[in-house]
Amino acid sequence: MTATLELWPIGNCQVSALVDRAGRFVWGCTPRVDGDPAFCSLLDDKPPAGETAYGFWEIDLDGAVETTQSYLRNTPVLVTRHVDGQGNAIEVIDFCPRYRHNGRIYRPVAFARIVRPVAGSPRIRMRLRPARDWGATRATTTRGSNHIRYLVADRVLRLSTTAAIGWIEDERLFRVERPLHFFLGPDESFAQEIGPALDSMLDHTINEWRLWVRGLATPYEWQEAVIRAAITLKLCQHEETGAIVAALTTSIPEHADSGRNWDYRYCWIRDAYYTVQALNRLGALDVLESYLEYLRNIVDNARDGHIQPLYGVGGEATLVEREAEALSGYRGMGPVRVGNQAYEQIQHDAYGQIILSNAQAFFDHRLLRIGGIEDFVALEPVGERAWQSFDKPDAGLWELRTKSHVHTYSAAMCWAACDRLANAAEVLGLPEKHGFWRDRANRMRSRIESAAWRPDTERISATFAGDDLDASLLQLLDLRFLAPSDPRFLGTLAAVEAGLRRGSHMLRYAIEDDFGLPHTAFNVCTFWLIEALHFTGRDADARLLFEEMLSRCTPAGLLSEDIDPVTGELWGNYPQTYSLVGMINCAVLLSKPWSAIR
Repeated sequence: MTATLELWPIGNCQVSALVDRAGRFVWGCTPRVDGDPAFCSLLDDKPPAGETAYGFWEIDLDGAVETTQSYLRNTPVLVTRHVDGQGNAIEVIDFCPRYRHNGRIYRPVAFARIVRPVAGSPRIRMRLRPARDWGATRATTTRGSNHIRYLVADRVLRLSTTAAIGWIEDERLFRVERPLHFFLGPDESFAQEIGPALDSMLDHTINEWRLWVRGLATPYEWQEAVIRAAITLKLCQHEETGAIVAALTTSIPEHADSGRNWDYRYCWIRDAYYTVQALNRLGALDVLESYLEYLRNIVDNARDGHIQPLYGVGGEATLVEREAEALSGYRGMGPVRVGNQAYEQIQHDAYGQIILSNAQAFFDHRLLRIGGIEDFVALEPVGERAWQSFDKPDAGLWELRTKSHVHTYSAAMCWAACDRLANAAEVLGLPEKHGFWRDRANRMRSRIESAAWRPDTERISATFAGDDLDASLLQLLDLRFLAPSDPRFLGTLAAVEAGLRRGSHMLRYAIEDDFGLPHTAFNVCTFWLIEALHFTGRDADARLLFEEMLSRCTPAGLLSEDIDPVTGELWGNYPQTYSLVGMINCAVLLSKPWSAIR
């Protein structure tokens, strides 16, 4: 079966797995999202059922002719139903336990699967073949009376089960006559009977997620799409530290054979800002509060206010990039990269995103911890960096590896850093600080407006020195740098749409970068266009384009980073937080009010 991005994420904010359309685990790392993948067949073109293949977990119904999949409502609990040619059927329930227990969230490094007979006398074969060392070898095993132990990376995972161990170990066909339970987790004995324990974990996990969703302030329209996007964004948070990763995968190419294969399993300050911004609009303050704790530690550890573009989920600053040579890549399109050299880049917009993410804490009285003067003082070195850097060259938000410019988006984000510090100082009753940061913000605005405006073409340029088009210019609206009615924004919108729109999709830019001309559109840029259309009075166009984007989602209701504007095929890492953020933001903007149902 050719690998596709028709994948269903499960997880518990500690570990996650991607389940393909055959119900097979094809991607999943331990002991956390940026760890060594125990399931890596998504990035290897060895046939999954081959004798030498490994890096997957499949439950195969003998003679299966039909497979259907769906999530249990308002949860990331996946149900896969298999039917064979004689009408025999099973359902497989996949989840990662996550629920409140003894005053804290229980989220083990564990994956649970429950197989239930549905009709007839179904026969299954289970192949559990974890990998280690980034696909270099298959995990070695030992067995006990009711378990099999797998040595993966630097730890042991134990499969505890109610099925016959010998049949699992031998990968033998056997009949399913009762529910079977499988728990792949820590190398610890079950204190309870496995079946009832997993059934209880499932019930608690379902309830935990549904209670979380119940607290979301969803829009009236597109509720299912918004809820699914919100749940998946929550799965992208490493709850232990509060970090939010850009995607659950690495090295899915931006387009076929592009070499644009990057590891997104880290916390980009930019992506995380957009994620908490979207979830704030739904009232998911737990994500914001956890992320702010992560950010405060990043700021405390920053040298003289310098902020990297990304960090590890534990706050690690060094993310050396290398290639995993044992894996051939998605559809054989390597390389597979581990780590991301962008941590060494200079990206000035990070200063703005640090302060924008923190700004709400000074104003939002719902938060358990309101921002105080000590938090303001800790942020001032970041603001100082923004002031010093806003008109200096950087790699930009698209992380160009061999080019450097003064990017208007980065400059505007630095302006936003100083502007929001002024706002915070005002609410904290610090008039001198308010005046200080307001003066800096005003001087930065004046410089940006004069350096980026192109009177000949009547638009803002993406760089100070050139006359470039870039979809990020649409974010000048969201930053409140320009108003929707400002002729400068209207001229910029017209130019960006004419130059970068390809049918129903938007490119980031249309000039050569480190890898040549881009071939695919960037999904979040299309959502930025939808927002701009809405704010400039083109609501009908915005709704039509939004519905088109929703139709491009995978069966799981999700999007990756990129899309082929001609074929509609999804490319890039998946599920991608930027794209899910766009879905939420546009739904909130475009939806009819709840009063419309009265």
